[in-house]
Amino acid sequence: TLMNMLGLLDICTSGEYLIDGKDVSNLSDDELSEIRNKEIGFIFQGFNLIPSLTAKGNVELPLIYRGVKKEEREKLSVDALRRVGLEKRMNHLPSQMSGGQQQRVAIAVARALINQPLMILADEPTGNLDSHSGKEVMKILHELNDEGRTIILITHDNEIAEEGTRVVRISDGRIIEDRPSNRA
Repeated sequence: TLMNMLGLLDICTSGEYLIDGKDVSNLSDDELSEIRNKEIGFIFQGFNLIPSLTAKGNVELPLIYRGVKKEEREKLSVDALRRVGLEKRMNHLPSQMSGGQQQRVAIAVARALINQPLMILADEPTGNLDSHSGKEVMKILHELNDEGRTIILITHDNEIAEEGTRVVRISDGRIIEDRPSNRA
């Protein structure tokens, strides 16, 4: 629920949520969509890739929606896939890739690399992965954070939580802990 509200997929029924000083409860659906498209990247546990599209096709899709010309889409999608170490898997379908590879495609699709959003919402991004693939995904998220992006990572894994700079624990809709991580 919190991720959906932060990602503007659901709107708060009380309280106030400001993005760039704007109260999101006063924005139209089109304005909310534009903010989601340009300022917020999503990484889901279930990858959310389109099975009939190659890795490159999945990464290009959000650029098509934004009206980016074919030549620029090609360059951006290839660069994004190279950055997550999938330059040799660009023409593979999701079913032809491991879970870790699919999650790296999802990170590129997440507009984390394509749209350069300031905030990335990651919902259990390592939840369906083996430990090696999970470490690769966390390395990419750390790199994105080092470049200035805010990463909000939702996890039930305490070790993964401690990799952030701040840990906020929520139980039954209430904050029960808010502290710097052991890494900070």
